[in-house]
Amino acid sequence: MSTPYPFTAIVGMADLRLALLLNAVSPAVGGVLVRGEKGTAKSTAVRALSALLPPVDVVPGCRFGCDPAAPDPACPDGPHGPDAGAESRPARMVELPVGASEDRLVGALDIERALAEGVKAFEPGLLADAHRGVLYVDEVNLLHDHLVDLLLDAAAMGASYVEREGVSVRHAARFLLVGTMNPEEGELRPQLLDRFGLTVEVAASRETDERVEVVRRRLAYDADPAGFAAAWQAEERELRERIAAARALLPSVRLGDGVLRQIAATCAAFEVDGMRADIVMARAATALAAWAGRGDVTDADVRQAALLALPHRRRRNPFDAPGLDQDKLDETLERNRGQDDDPDPDPGPDGDGPDGGGRPPGGDDGTPDIAPPREPAESGPQAEGADAAPDAGERAAVPAAEPFKARALTVPGLGEGAAGRRSRARTAHGRTTGARRPHGTLSKLHLAATVHAAAPHQRARGRGGPGLVIRRDDLREAVREGREGNLVLFLVDASGSMAARQRMRAVKGAVLSLLLDAYQRRDKVGLITFRGAAAELALPPTSSVDAGAARLERLPTGGRTPLAAGLLKAHDVLRVERLRDASRRPLLVVVTDGRATGGTEPVRTAARAARLLAAGGTASVVVDCESGPVRLGLAGELARELRGAAVTLDELRADRVAALVRDVRRAA
Repeated sequence: MSTPYPFTAIVGMADLRLALLLNAVSPAVGGVLVRGEKGTAKSTAVRALSALLPPVDVVPGCRFGCDPAAPDPACPDGPHGPDAGAESRPARMVELPVGASEDRLVGALDIERALAEGVKAFEPGLLADAHRGVLYVDEVNLLHDHLVDLLLDAAAMGASYVEREGVSVRHAARFLLVGTMNPEEGELRPQLLDRFGLTVEVAASRETDERVEVVRRRLAYDADPAGFAAAWQAEERELRERIAAARALLPSVRLGDGVLRQIAATCAAFEVDGMRADIVMARAATALAAWAGRGDVTDADVRQAALLALPHRRRRNPFDAPGLDQDKLDETLERNRGQDDDPDPDPGPDGDGPDGGGRPPGGDDGTPDIAPPREPAESGPQAEGADAAPDAGERAAVPAAEPFKARALTVPGLGEGAAGRRSRARTAHGRTTGARRPHGTLSKLHLAATVHAAAPHQRARGRGGPGLVIRRDDLREAVREGREGNLVLFLVDASGSMAARQRMRAVKGAVLSLLLDAYQRRDKVGLITFRGAAAELALPPTSSVDAGAARLERLPTGGRTPLAAGLLKAHDVLRVERLRDASRRPLLVVVTDGRATGGTEPVRTAARAARLLAAGGTASVVVDCESGPVRLGLAGELARELRGAAVTLDELRADRVAALVRDVRRAA
């Protein structure tokens, strides 16, 4: 086993270290979601934390890590009697791979043995391994939704339930949940964001001295991991002792009514949904007081808890900026400051904590002090620097109209792509449409089909009792139909014919609406623009729809209309994406008035490019942006060449838009 990087050797990132340590003190806080750009030591910090957690006592031989002092009465390896014994082992850190299956996460039931022998043969999954330890999910935003739902449900209930065709197993699953993600690769749904107790935004330091120290320590660690860790043993030991002291103090920390009122008022002021934020803030503030060695929660604890617990709960859609208005936070706390009924305890001779003991050491010795979380440095598309110099005749970017709820656009046919919410597909979850012989391990039994396959052979197999004699050849698995996510590639006309201010404002609002719809349906998105003499891939296909929104917001307009160049660029992008992910079907959304004025024979060349896309089977929708009393119908002609559907901007809100692309391959 490799030597982990010492937690106390991590440079900077006080907010990240504090959030992790608060969960080590009080796992009831609910875990941490760490958001940040790649290469910011997110994974290093999480792995380093596990070495600081106190060891746990377990029942010898129990695969589910039962506590001998309070064993789980429903443990599949139980029941464990008082003479079961005990052994100590380090708290585990279990990593959930992005490509893990449902059985790998929750465990697998042997359906064949359950049917043939009546035995609950259960192989524990990662949730059982993580019980009483840390479950670390790197790139949690790339996990399939149903896996995220399962692990967050287990984290909330402290138990995992596995059920297959009436055969069920339950076991305890209490763990510290830590997820990391790069927002540029896509966001989590707001409902899932809410299930993480705290969130932290991290970014690489812009301070030269701090960056130098990061590199120096990393090179020293890579050269001699054991020797580097040994040099930090004293700091690591002190931090472990401080965690243990805070855990011991935690049950006696007083959370007064005045503090509770501040917490409730703060959550109400920032309009967070539900009550989970209030509970998490109360737990985090209590853990902050315990970490500081105090017996009472203070206003400062509440403020810091709000900065960690509320930013991700305020996001209603991916276009909302993260973070809190700190002036508003301070005003809310001040307005709701009040005295508790009970007098404050004697602060002690030093005035810093109960019994005059002062707060445990921090700061200079390498362990993190309680400092207000830093506001995240600006990152992502808006921090990449200024755009290139504008072309001649270019008009300033026009702000988008308010997005609206767009109707569903779907790809025809039945796909087999990544789980999502747009087009019909064969998936592991959804309604059952048939049965087949299993390929590999059976996980989704089709009971009726299995019984039907076994019934004719019962006499030959010597059946003598009420039960069926089941053999492996009889087993059938369910074929299910659900929804998949697609690649939605936007091709946006930014030429002079589209540059009228109100028209471009409406166009941007429509594309933003479709981007929001793509976020909700778990699609990948890409953005191509065309204007002047060429087309540009403004956003390569990604799961980050807010990156697409940022690029769209800065989109300049003006010049001629190289429609053919835009269509050919879309063809090239889709060809490359098919090589990268052949199962993800594309949907091309062309936003234009249909005019073609750039290049040689622009109309004929655009028609040939459109037919090239149609020949490749690309599902297309043309959003007709033509306006005015006299209309040429050019967008409709383009849709016919693409063998797709045409829809006006107004019709994106219509009730029947969902049916527009059911059969886009139908000949014009």
